[in-house]
Amino acid sequence: MGGSILGERVLRKEDPKFLTTGGKYVDDLLDEPKLAGALHVTYARSTVAHGKILSIDTSEAASMPGVVAVFTAADLGLQPVPSSFNPMATRTLLASDKVRYVGEPIAAIVSTTREQGEDAAETVYADFDVLPAYTDVMSAMAPGATLIYDACGSNVVFDTTVLGLPENTGDDFFKGCEVVARGMFTNQRVAPCPLEVRGSAVAWVDGRLHQWISTQHAQGALAPIAGANGVDPSQVRILTPDVGGGFGAKIGAYPEEVLLGVISSKVGKPLRWRETRSESMVALGHGRAQVQQVTIGGTRDGKVTHYQLHAFQDSGAWVDMGTILAPFMTRPMSSGVYAIPNIECRTTSVVTNTTPTVAYRGAGRPEATAAVERAMDLFALELGMDAAEVRRKNLIPKFSEPHTTVVGQTYDVGNYEESLNRVLAAADYAGWRRKQADRRKSGDARQIGVGVSVYVEITGGIGNGEQAKIEVLEDGRALVYTGTSPHGQGHATSWAMLASERTGIPMDRIELVWGDTDLTPVGSGTMGSRSLQQGGNAVWSVAGTLVEKAKKVAARLLEANEADVVLDTDRGAFHVAGTPAVARTWAELAAAEKGNGGLSHDEFIGVPGATFPFGAHVAVVEVDTETGKVTHIAHTACDDAGKVLNPLLLEGQIHGGVAQGAAQALLEEVLYDADGNPTTSNLADYGFISAAELPSVTVVHMETPTPVNLIGAKGIGESGTIGSTPALQSAVVDAVSHLGVRHIEMPCTPQRVWAAIAAAGN
Repeated sequence: MGGSILGERVLRKEDPKFLTTGGKYVDDLLDEPKLAGALHVTYARSTVAHGKILSIDTSEAASMPGVVAVFTAADLGLQPVPSSFNPMATRTLLASDKVRYVGEPIAAIVSTTREQGEDAAETVYADFDVLPAYTDVMSAMAPGATLIYDACGSNVVFDTTVLGLPENTGDDFFKGCEVVARGMFTNQRVAPCPLEVRGSAVAWVDGRLHQWISTQHAQGALAPIAGANGVDPSQVRILTPDVGGGFGAKIGAYPEEVLLGVISSKVGKPLRWRETRSESMVALGHGRAQVQQVTIGGTRDGKVTHYQLHAFQDSGAWVDMGTILAPFMTRPMSSGVYAIPNIECRTTSVVTNTTPTVAYRGAGRPEATAAVERAMDLFALELGMDAAEVRRKNLIPKFSEPHTTVVGQTYDVGNYEESLNRVLAAADYAGWRRKQADRRKSGDARQIGVGVSVYVEITGGIGNGEQAKIEVLEDGRALVYTGTSPHGQGHATSWAMLASERTGIPMDRIELVWGDTDLTPVGSGTMGSRSLQQGGNAVWSVAGTLVEKAKKVAARLLEANEADVVLDTDRGAFHVAGTPAVARTWAELAAAEKGNGGLSHDEFIGVPGATFPFGAHVAVVEVDTETGKVTHIAHTACDDAGKVLNPLLLEGQIHGGVAQGAAQALLEEVLYDADGNPTTSNLADYGFISAAELPSVTVVHMETPTPVNLIGAKGIGESGTIGSTPALQSAVVDAVSHLGVRHIEMPCTPQRVWAAIAAAGN
């Protein structure tokens, strides 16, 4: 007997291709017949952060070598499009009345080569009546601030009070608390920086639009693209080739992608578009960008009784996904893993003259964790108690039935103290504390800091299930169709493992089909760590049903009673129980069903709700108190994602998450000057982490299966990021807390660390 493949460290099926011939991305579609003779689109972009457009002169660009056409919003007849989250905010896909951030597209150039288009874009001249630019929420909210969207009447475009939720009561909320700590934290704006920048290509064929996009959600692009082109969604086919990373920023269709079909119909040619890295840094949506006003109170023995959070979300220059991160993602998770009896949480979303914010690895949940974990650290400092012990005192006790928090979020299962215990033991927390004490006693310039975080997050909250189809071919191969979309997570391996486990078809005979709306018209894409618990769950269920279908066919071929037919998964063959010598293979069954439409099963498999993975991280840093330099020397992570399908993939996700979390804590920050010009618009100026800045990550395994889906899995794609960032920030502060430092804003750069030490010394 071969045994189950589930839970084994199965090597990724995808990797041989990526490591040899390489993936095939949008920009690699050079042999696609439909794109023969394709021209290139380049977008001219605003160089002003905020201003009224007086005129756009494209005459010089139109006369440049190789330029076929130049279009403005007026040329294309573009009409204002209202925001889904605040209909008073409207914009045209090419700016027409105002520009609201540097990098906003104002004109489209069509040229024979990409280089010709880039040269022509430099000659597009726009005349602006420049308006004040606001690059942070507080200045945008200030009395008398110029409105970014006039019709909104305010730069505050969403507030939880609009939902009928109460305002925070301020200091009165903390009457009776023996200890109160306060802080104002910035969860800074970061750039997602996927390895593959955005790209798209279009071709009209027989009145139907075929569009290739580097996206996390092919099916989600259908409606906006069809709407922009004035056709029914059935007249649009979205295709997703290999995608070189997304991290949430590639969920939606951007104006540059939506307009390609419109422009193609004007010039009568297929088109290609690919942004440069500098364009990606200013026009691909940014993440985080939240200011957090936090107050925490409780008793002198370490019990937290009151917690108050007011999160100010920077929406950037558009009212879209970024606007709703705080109210619908941060607020529900504001209590984290803690049994705090009294919580107030208000969120305020504000437009600014910066790149629009979007979902970014964790999307509002890392911000919630960062706020409450920083608050716990401040509370521990006020008490002079160990940070881990303060957390332990306040954790929600183990529960196996749904638990509803004070803010109304219901968690599925949880054992938070166990994850804390495991990570502290694996990290040798006590040992590091002893080393820290020795360094402090000796007065060493290089001090050790130890940071702890405990978190819970919501995953699989998008969509209520997923579509899957499995088709067995006459040669015995199986095609697995999924509504999720891989961009590095290992779907081809995971889905093959699930299908193979149930059918007995070898993994190397199972192929994954995704990202083609003609073949997979239903799908909610890949985001919010939903893939395995919804997409994988669907594959598991559909594979089981397909086996039952196949038994009916096998019974007919074997001239046996269906109830007597069994599947030998070790050899992928059906036989009558007790007589394995006479059997029928999957290939034989598929051939027999050729005249009946083939052997397949297609079904949407629902799930009743989200899941709530949790865990704990310990980060250790060394801080040079003379220079402020931080060295990340050790990291231990315990991330409980329920039933583990493949530990290798799980560890890869955790490692990647820790890397991104560490980058935010120590290096990454999008910056603007006083006029709203980005000063970090390339990878020379933007802090970018490498292996040299990271220690080896110790992964501590823990499994608490969820009852929410058939396979007991929870999400893991974002967890490492959520746990690592506050642990690292806390470690940096902890390293110099004995010098009087209470807080250091992220990223904890040498300059900030040195300045905090100097200020505390004064």
